[in-house]
Amino acid sequence: MTPAEALQRIVHCLDRAHVTGFKTKAWVRALDVVRSTDPDELAERAADGTLTDLPGIGDSTGRVIAEALEGRVPAYLTKLEAETALEVSPEAQVYRDALRGDCHLHSTWSDGGATIEEMATTAISLGHEYMVLTDHSPRLTIAHGLNRERLLAQFEDLAALNEQLAPFRILTGMEVDILEDGQLDLDDDLLARLDLVVASVHSKLRMERPLMTQRMVLAAASPHVDILGHCTGRLIGKRPESVFDADYVFAACAQYGTAVEINSRPERLDPPKELLDLALSYGCYVSIDSDAHATGQLEWQPHGCEKAAASEVPVERVINTWPIDELLAWTETAEAA
Repeated sequence: MTPAEALQRIVHCLDRAHVTGFKTKAWVRALDVVRSTDPDELAERAADGTLTDLPGIGDSTGRVIAEALEGRVPAYLTKLEAETALEVSPEAQVYRDALRGDCHLHSTWSDGGATIEEMATTAISLGHEYMVLTDHSPRLTIAHGLNRERLLAQFEDLAALNEQLAPFRILTGMEVDILEDGQLDLDDDLLARLDLVVASVHSKLRMERPLMTQRMVLAAASPHVDILGHCTGRLIGKRPESVFDADYVFAACAQYGTAVEINSRPERLDPPKELLDLALSYGCYVSIDSDAHATGQLEWQPHGCEKAAASEVPVERVINTWPIDELLAWTETAEAA
């Protein structure tokens, strides 16, 4: 294990544990320094005890670098691996074992913290056969959403990466904002080119019930939309659920073949059980997604699997348990309809 690999894995574990703020940033900074420093210089500094003279390298990060250079797995990494591993109940493990991919995740192209290739490599290590890259649409400027030119450039990057990573497949996608009037934040010709579209509400979350209902129904009814993302918009302990008529929204999802997302982010865990149960009563499909913004967060799907198990979601109704050809045939059928 090289120093860079050790530091990268530590960042992964911190992200998996949802550790944010200065601590994680310090390890990311150390990783950047190691990647930009000649390996011979690192070895020399480790030998003479001057690693901490490098900007961004402190006692803890320096110790990890030195231990990796000695051919050891750093003690701090061993500790993190044990402390941050996710526990999964037997009931949820059934869903986790069935998952073939992840339909909602982000990269450094928008507001993610890892490159597309790093996200894909991690997905492969988790046993996935595919992932859908769903960076944000242009209106979400705070998340560096992709405009037309950047999305077209991303298509080219994905084509090259797919050749490199085959048989693993990165599907083209986007998390598209649902605008206040129910329209989608992307031109129709680009929506038609995407393999899969997640549509989510990110603004005006406190709209009155009738208007929010209409907004979500129109999005669910769009032939371009495949998944309704984090439908209540809640952030547990920080932001309440949006108010809408769930019967109308889930009836529209069922009628138009739009899956309801089980969002696995610990601060979302959306939808709440009563709404997920209602969606299932209408016969909706489900997608268990990580909504990952870093490699460690790709391991969050078990949170969603626990919710699926609690609501006894039929495994065959979870679209990302399907083989990639079946998933694409389903999205194309919805588009044609």
